[in-house]
Amino acid sequence: MFTGIVEIQGAIYARVVMGDDLSLEVDAVGFEQAAVQTGDSISVSGVCLTVVRVEGTRLSFDISTETLERTRLGQLMEGDKVNLELAMPADGRFGGHMVAGHVDGSGDFEAQQAAARSVEMTFRCDRALAPYVAEKGSVCVDGVSLTVNRVIDEDNSFRFKVNVIPHTLAITTLGTLKTGDKVHIEVDQIARYIKRLHDCNDWDQKRC
Repeated sequence: MFTGIVEIQGAIYARVVMGDDLSLEVDAVGFEQAAVQTGDSISVSGVCLTVVRVEGTRLSFDISTETLERTRLGQLMEGDKVNLELAMPADGRFGGHMVAGHVDGSGDFEAQQAAARSVEMTFRCDRALAPYVAEKGSVCVDGVSLTVNRVIDEDNSFRFKVNVIPHTLAITTLGTLKTGDKVHIEVDQIARYIKRLHDCNDWDQKRC
């Protein structure tokens, strides 16, 4: 489990295609003192991955075909930056919201505009995610916990807006997004279960 509070940015050091899947090596300078070990879970731009090898500041992850199909990790190249967060300890501070690292879909960075010292960002995503995104609710974008300021639900598209403060722009990859860039979207865990319970009221109980 994660909180969506990104700790550092890492950089793709190497990528090795292994048949139908992939191995990624990430240079994670800043995690040296965190005692990262093989088997640990780390959020890599919002995707929960298992560390399979540690060599100094470099961490290796095996990416399955399922993960490649649901995320954009397969498109990352050497030098690309990723957001990194260690799994939350049981006795740790809960600073963001409950993030599982299970990507629900992709979004497109559509626009941004200044909002005082912050930046208001607009993302477009699949309408299937619309029931789970609510104004003043939480959403995770590329591993970053954000509060939804506004939802724009139209017939053929769904967008939401968030405000991103200077600190978050500096410490995460959100500050380097360009129009049209793809991002990972994970909806709020509570919203997911509320939607499931709501749907069950309309179904035969045997299907729930």
